Amino acid sequence: MKVVVIGAGYAGTIAANRLMKKADGVDVTVVNPRPEFVERVRLHEHIACTGAATTPLTEMLNPAIRLVVGEAEKIGDGSVVLADGTVLPFDHLVYAAGGAITAPSGTLAVGGLESATRARVALAALSDGALVAVVGGGLTGIETASEIAEARPGLRVRLLSEGEIGASLGDGARSRVQRELERLGVELRRGRYAGADGADLVLWAIATQVSDLGARSGLAVDGAGRVVVDEFLRSVSDPRIVAVGDGAAVPHARLSCQTALPQGAHGADNLARILDGAAPRKYSMGYTGQNVSIGRRTAVIQAARRDDTPTRIWFGGKPAAVVKEQVCRMARGAARTANYAWLPAPK
Repeated sequence: MKVVVIGAGYAGTIAANRLMKKADGVDVTVVNPRPEFVERVRLHEHIACTGAATTPLTEMLNPAIRLVVGEAEKIGDGSVVLADGTVLPFDHLVYAAGGAITAPSGTLAVGGLESATRARVALAALSDGALVAVVGGGLTGIETASEIAEARPGLRVRLLSEGEIGASLGDGARSRVQRELERLGVELRRGRYAGADGADLVLWAIATQVSDLGARSGLAVDGAGRVVVDEFLRSVSDPRIVAVGDGAAVPHARLSCQTALPQGAHGADNLARILDGAAPRKYSMGYTGQNVSIGRRTAVIQAARRDDTPTRIWFGGKPAAVVKEQVCRMARGAARTANYAWLPAPK
């Protein structure tokens, strides 16, 4: 039985590895545009030269999995065509193509490895006194601005957000985050991005798009371009295809590794059940909270209800930074080992 996995982020990597553990006699091929696994939750560290964000996929994937480095051009009827013309036949496919980062002209996106690497080079070339503007007041923007401010205290750092900074957090956690940013000297601004406004480097920390591979392949997609799935995570256009991660239109799903890992694991579990002649199971997942680093020394942890709404429970400081680091390590470890468990969705 041939299974092709498109994409080797958190969702695709755990799906491929878990399928090897759960199914007998399966031939798994992973297609990815680069030979590295990218920890997107560490790209702000990569930009600021404070940590690494990549691991060779040969160290992340089960040795029996075939890795093909290339771009999937189109998904056909039982086959995938790559950009170089290679055709990979499949009996089942895991669609984990993920996001497509597009930033306005004159800015560099934080959320993709290639763009983050260009940002790293540009940042390193700046002299003290230069101004770095980070656009986006979500967790990615907060982590990027604070990481740069702590690593390069001679630079001026501005964080621009159209809405409230840290809006997904509860009141207490959000206030703590803003105080920590101000402690690091980050200038906090509210408003819509309208150009560099004197900045020497502008970093785009807003995720707005997903891969258009599904749409190009004729699969049913939603208004954002995500593949429409049923309650079992199967494409409504082709039940041989399981869609997981950022590129899957799963109701109430937030773009995060906390979402990608259970989707990838469940998708693999369902394929293993199908290959074993059993019925697939409905997908159900509940959230536990959010965490945001503020430089290397502190962080904020926000507890959440399973519907992803914040509770009054949160904590910050060095203990939170330790927890945040462990969460990042556990996410990478779960993708590699395929060992992962999660809470069901609220009733």
